Order: sequence, then structure tokens, then C-alpha cells
Amino acid sequence: MRLPLKQVEPGGESVIEREITETTELCLPSGKLNPAAVGWTRRALHRTGLPGWGRNKRFEYWAIVTPTSIVTMNISHHDYRANVSVTHLDRATYTEIRQGGNTWFPGAGGMRDETNREPMEGSRNDVLVRMTPRGVNTVLHAESARISVDLRIIGEPDHESMGVVVPWSDRVFQYTKKDNCLRAQGVIVVDGVTHHIEPDESYAVHDRGRGRWPYFTFWNWGAGNGLSADGRELGLQFGGKWTDGTPSTENWIRVDGRLHKISSHLDWRYDPTAWLRPWTLTGPGVEVTFTPEHHSRHVFDRWIVMSRADSCFGHYSGRITLETGEVVEFADVFGHVEEVERRW
Repeated sequence: MRLPLKQVEPGGESVIEREITETTELCLPSGKLNPAAVGWTRRALHRTGLPGWGRNKRFEYWAIVTPTSIVTMNISHHDYRANVSVTHLDRATYTEIRQGGNTWFPGAGGMRDETNREPMEGSRNDVLVRMTPRGVNTVLHAESARISVDLRIIGEPDHESMGVVVPWSDRVFQYTKKDNCLRAQGVIVVDGVTHHIEPDESYAVHDRGRGRWPYFTFWNWGAGNGLSADGRELGLQFGGKWTDGTPSTENWIRVDGRLHKISSHLDWRYDPTAWLRPWTLTGPGVEVTFTPEHHSRHVFDRWIVMSRADSCFGHYSGRITLETGEVVEFADVFGHVEEVERRW
């Protein structure tokens, strides 16, 4: 059985999304999607148990941005393959250090706690990544030959984060939790050099996924943190292509801590032959331009299993009209965009 999907053109008709305010199960006892789980939340209210083996996808991703560097940490488990990684990107030169890799047929792994409150850990050879939730805060730890990380991610007690369920059918669906405007404090050591990270000059972005994707997947994702034109704290979150044709989007804007949902499938325009040209994201009430300053490509291809990611760092500018009618304008908001293609 397929769930009824409202077909829309990117950047065209808006969709009606239901805000969920109580705890709900992602799956029915049969393992199929719980129809009551389709919607979005301001806090992590979905219990993300995924019965069975073979097509389940679980992942946690963090990116920490400081004035001088960008550090990312990833743990993923796709039943037949697990991945762990920690990376360091120098913002002055965009020199990248990447540690980690894949483990094939790893057996039952972490991230099976349906409340997502237990520590999550991944390792491969000399690389270890551990993520320990503590309420709205998270402790991040990584060890590798060239990079070590000990950070505390800090959120306000009433911090909001968007969770949304995207249904392709009752057997193929994804829960994603996107977060930004979090602060980081601690120490990062790169090639023996210690960097002290302070909360007043850093921020963190979080991406959580639990679900069962189509074998072939294509998506855009973008996020940014900064200030609006009138000086308010601003968090940007945009997604595209993978949600088109469904009744869900992962688009929202945070203004001074409050999430404002953008219930439209945005039109992403960019030149895949020239990634450093400006990108535009448009839709009802959304006029955004992203100007890249750095592009990177990562490809993993084993024929049946393939991943390609073209990512850019740069700055957002534009204007977004809230559901209240208020227009929020912004410029020079640092962030990223990406185009990802998967066979998995």
C-alpha cells in the first residue's frame, strides 16, 4: 500500500504539514510506517525503532564551525555497512584531513535505542567516534591518528529542533532531525596542535536520520547560522529533491530560538558544471542566494553501492516571509549546501 502523496512542482504549491506535539512511534509493530508519525515536531518526539535487517539506515552527523576551522563527525549504520569518520577543514586554506572509513557486514550496531538518549559509538581501526546525549546538550568525543575531539555541545533549556517524517510509502520512509544555533566548548587537537573552542565564537549543526530509503536517492541540503539584518540570531535549514512529491519538507528558519516552518518544496537552481557559481533557493515567501567560496567532491563507488557528494561552503543572503507575514532579511550568513547522489 502506498500512502497518498500530494504531487507538487518544486518551488510551486505549498503543502499542509501537521505539527506533532506528543510522543509517537515511527513504525507500527509490523515494521511499516505508522501513519500517525507523518508530520513535524519542535522537539525529538518520534520513537525511532526500526525492526528487521537489510534496508534500515541510521546515522548521526555533527558539524562544528569555528572562526578558523570546520570539524565534522559521523556515525552511520546501514545494516550491511557501517561508516565512521572525523574530519578537519582549515577555513583559511580549505585543507582537509579525513579519518575513518567503511566496515562491511558489521553485525548489529549502535543507534538502536529508539529514544536516542543512549551513547552512540562507531569505530574502525584507529578511529573512534562517540556521541553522548545529555538532554539538550551532547558530549562529542573522537580519537584518530591526526584528529582528536572533546567537545560539549550546548543548547538552551527550551531549545527547539525540527523533526520530520518523509513518507514515500508505508515501507519506505525517513525520519530526520535537523538542528542548528547550538554552541560548542572544548578542545580539538589536529596534528599535535591544540585548539580551544569557546561557545561565543562557535556553533554546531546536527543531522539525525532513521529510516528506509529508496535504493536510488538524490538530495540537496543546506544550513547556516548567523544574524538577521536587524541583529537577531538566525538559523537556516533547507532541503530539496528527496522530499519532492511527498507531503513533507525539511525547510525552516530559526529566529531568536523560535522555529518557523516553511511548508513549500523549494526550487534549487545551480550549475553542476560550475559549483562555485551562485545557487538560488526560491519558493513562496523564500528568496535566497548562496555564494560559494569552496567546493569539494567525495565519491565512493563499489558499483552496487555508490555515494557522490558535491559540497560547498559559503554565505547565504536573502529574505524569507514568516507565517505571520513578517519579512526576515539576512546577508553574509555562513553555511553550506550540497548535492548528494546515492545507490544504497
